[in-house]
Amino acid sequence: MKAVYLAAVGLGVLLSGCQLLGPDYHLPEDAAIQRPDLQGELVAEGANVVSAPVPADWWKLYQDPKLNELVHQALVSNTDLRVAAANLLRARAQVEQAQSAGGWSGSVKAGAQRLQESGEAFLLADKVPVANVGDLGISTSYQFDLWGTLQRGIEAAQANADATQAAADTARITLVADVVRAYTQVCSANEEYEIARESLHLQAQSTDLTQRLRDAGRGDETQVTRSETQFRSLRAELPRYEALRQSGLFRLSMLLAKPLDQLPAGVATCAELPHIAQLLPVGDGAALLKRRPDIRQAERHLAAATAEIGVATGALYPDISFGASIGTVGILDNLGTAPTNHWGFGPLLSWTIPKNGSRARIREAEAVTQGALAKFDGVVLNAIRETQTSLVQYTALLQRREALAEAEASAKTAADQTHRFFMAGRESFLADLQATRTYTDMRAQLATANTQVAMGQIDLFLALGGGWENGRTPPSVSAKP
Repeated sequence: MKAVYLAAVGLGVLLSGCQLLGPDYHLPEDAAIQRPDLQGELVAEGANVVSAPVPADWWKLYQDPKLNELVHQALVSNTDLRVAAANLLRARAQVEQAQSAGGWSGSVKAGAQRLQESGEAFLLADKVPVANVGDLGISTSYQFDLWGTLQRGIEAAQANADATQAAADTARITLVADVVRAYTQVCSANEEYEIARESLHLQAQSTDLTQRLRDAGRGDETQVTRSETQFRSLRAELPRYEALRQSGLFRLSMLLAKPLDQLPAGVATCAELPHIAQLLPVGDGAALLKRRPDIRQAERHLAAATAEIGVATGALYPDISFGASIGTVGILDNLGTAPTNHWGFGPLLSWTIPKNGSRARIREAEAVTQGALAKFDGVVLNAIRETQTSLVQYTALLQRREALAEAEASAKTAADQTHRFFMAGRESFLADLQATRTYTDMRAQLATANTQVAMGQIDLFLALGGGWENGRTPPSVSAKP
């Protein structure tokens, strides 16, 4: 008993010095996310946006019920989100596995057999009689996390689970952007198709008039040929809009995991672009760096890599556990009697003497952490670049649309004036047609510019990282100590 007492005292002394091996994780002071110049305003000079918080459900700014229904259905049934959900369940199960390592464990065993033992195994020259032998036993043990190896494993598993959650959030915002983009494509294709048909109708009238003028001796064959060429060129554009419309519908069908005929009513015939009747809210750099899921994913990978250094370092030290067992082994008829009973308890130390490979694994873990930090910095810088680039491009698209809108208004005024002159007999019918066709061409260019602005809005919201929250509290990004 004295030996057991001394062992317990020694074990207590060891446990009193418990500490976590490896570095404690915190955001490095020199990480790019800590840079003050990345925390400020994102609004560029002349940009038609406002530095206000980005709404979680940014697509609702369009106030389009059909679009809201499309996004809702996609979030419910999309296959990519189902894969992300399965990955998240797996990551959480891995956390549970890490948490269950160490601590208390127990086992129970029971067996019976007809046994012929070897006499010489017991240093006997005679044959041992055949007997019915039973074995009953219960054992339990507690593994001490003396060096914090198991705790570091839990930290790594939890950080990886957080990274998996961030990846699922990235899949969500990408899905929403794809749905809005596909819906916008369908609407723009329908709108531009109708404008193209109107332009084709006007060109047909112009061609007919040119032919009649030629037949009356007031024109030549070159004018007719030029007009017919223009008519055929316009007619050749119609299948392109049909293809854009169908490809947008096919895209929606895939994103929602539904057949075309089960898409919400009115989607296929949408002929007006989704429109946001306010300045776009973009927030600031500090909010962007907290909001973007890919940044959180990279930061959590850095935390996991840091914890793995402690796991690798813990392999250099012994494992210590304390166990107890009780049981009975012997002939079945004698089980439970004093000669067959046994019990025991005490500490157990298990140590694999480290080799060079153990220390190499520590250096490997440290190198992985350095790479994770570099990737984290790259993701942060890329997020700022993507957002600033999207802002600049969106501003340029708005300026171009504004100029085309002025040109379209001017063309409309010219067409109206020419038509009044024609009605008063001061202009020819051909001049009236040409002025109207010019106006229609400008409408087509403006419609294309509106589509580009709408797509630019989607790209900007995607760069801002809005739309992943879905009404839940995100896992916190580790703060500075």
